[in-house]
Amino acid sequence: MTPQRSSRTRRIAGAALVVAALTATAACGGGSKDGDGGDGKAAGYNAGVKGIANPSAKKGGTLKFIGKQDFDSTDPQRQYYGFAWDLSRFYARQLVSYAPKPGAAGAELVPDLAKTKGVVSNGGKTYTYELRDDITWEDGSPITAQDIKYGIERLWATDVITGGPGYLRQVLDPKTTYKGPYKDKSAAGLKAIETPDAKTIVFNLASPNGDFEQMLAMPAGSPVKKEKDTAAKYQLKPFSSGPYKFESYTPKKSAVLVRNDKWQKSSDPIRAALPDKVTITVNSNIEAIDELLIKGEYDVDMNATGMSQAGRTKALKQHKDNVDNIETSFIRYVDIATKVKPFDDIECRKAVIYAADYQSMQKVRGGPDAGGDIATNMLPKSIKGSDDYDPYGILAREGKPDIAKAKAALKACGKPDGFSTNISARINNPGEVQTAEALQQSLQAVGIKAEVDTIDGAESASITGSPAMVKKRGLGLIMTGWGPDFPTGQGFSQPLVDGRFIVPNGNFNVSETNDPKINKFFDDALKETDPAKAGEIYKEMNHAVADLAVQMPFIYEKNFTWRSSRVTNAYSTAAYNGRYDYVSLGVVK
Repeated sequence: MTPQRSSRTRRIAGAALVVAALTATAACGGGSKDGDGGDGKAAGYNAGVKGIANPSAKKGGTLKFIGKQDFDSTDPQRQYYGFAWDLSRFYARQLVSYAPKPGAAGAELVPDLAKTKGVVSNGGKTYTYELRDDITWEDGSPITAQDIKYGIERLWATDVITGGPGYLRQVLDPKTTYKGPYKDKSAAGLKAIETPDAKTIVFNLASPNGDFEQMLAMPAGSPVKKEKDTAAKYQLKPFSSGPYKFESYTPKKSAVLVRNDKWQKSSDPIRAALPDKVTITVNSNIEAIDELLIKGEYDVDMNATGMSQAGRTKALKQHKDNVDNIETSFIRYVDIATKVKPFDDIECRKAVIYAADYQSMQKVRGGPDAGGDIATNMLPKSIKGSDDYDPYGILAREGKPDIAKAKAALKACGKPDGFSTNISARINNPGEVQTAEALQQSLQAVGIKAEVDTIDGAESASITGSPAMVKKRGLGLIMTGWGPDFPTGQGFSQPLVDGRFIVPNGNFNVSETNDPKINKFFDDALKETDPAKAGEIYKEMNHAVADLAVQMPFIYEKNFTWRSSRVTNAYSTAAYNGRYDYVSLGVVK
């Protein structure tokens, strides 16, 4: 791998080009019956997939989001939900971020707070950045290199700043000698980051890592002003470095973002900042959300995990021009907790995989068109190293259960009559409970009795993300989904199966896989400067994971997403796993 991946498209200058692109590349179709979009009509079916729906540079109005699930956190260093990363673009900036362009071009890294992408030296271990002029906090004070360093240092305070990605800790301090800014009171702070002056920041990696700038582009790389840091309470009102600031935030209910009048457009090549206000409403009733969207009371589902069956049926029948059928980079899968008996035995894990009715689970999620294709392994097709590896013959049996092999596996693990376990499923993730129930039914055929244990998705970090809680509740099977943090094997798989990423809270290696062979695959791939060769290593890694039967992927996800006729500049971007680039959206009044 290299700092500038060969799969990236050409760089763009910034938001000024976005406005031109909005006009030039939009795919505007016929209008819906209720439309009054950028041209007075809805943009047309899949307009946000083919290009840019309703291009417009018009400012003003209120952009209204609604979602079934709240932020996992509004604190940039604690965020790990994909939609929260997308929304954070309104109020948090990084040294580098993603280009405001549709499709694959949106995954290109471009300078944000920095004047240019990093200057790489020392054999790929040192990255140096010079900051732009006129970058300010919401109080008008300048954003400094020290603010960026301090924000990143917070990631080491894992007893307080929980839930976020651990990549930067791994590459800057793999032995975890630094204790975080709340415990370490030395002036030097994290030694791997140097700030020779207010405008310069230097990162010294322990070893080369071609994905380092991808890590800096995450919200985890955002600055935090030390004087405004309230530790665990920071998420109640983060201090803005972007074009919007928090007017209010009530967890699990609502948030209101208003313009940050200290933000200067001349300093920001990425954010269009078109609406005057952005509102967010949380409503746990999935069917009600779809109705409210279709009625025009809200503009976009911020979670973007797809409409309910009833919602998409009505939308496609009556308002098809407001709908995009987006191919995501997500895989829907079941984590198999290897520390919860009897899943410490590989044969008991295999029994579940053989007994599962993949076709039934696919049908629950809308079939191949609405839900996606059946998955056979845990690398998305967009990642180098992905292939059709299918060690359990899922496609050969057309997704139907293999009862004979399931029973043989049960016998091999000493449970010929089956066993009991629990399946965790999030009540506010469309189709997840129903998918768990479909799995529950197919497992019954071989004597595996699985009770569905429903949880609120906002509590995932403290329940399924807590190895202790997983054991306490006997959650042998955990329904979940995952998209790449960035488009490499490291960006997708490392948090899920590298044993060094297992943490007490906010844990995403739910299976608790800690296999030296798999861990070494990641180390070997990161040393490889050729992305294709690294992809071959990730392919071997993925095969090894599949052979361990620690995860059961079942769908390469697609979903139907609604955009109101008021919304302008809606486009699906690879940077956010197919979701719209929220910070580019506008509305017509």
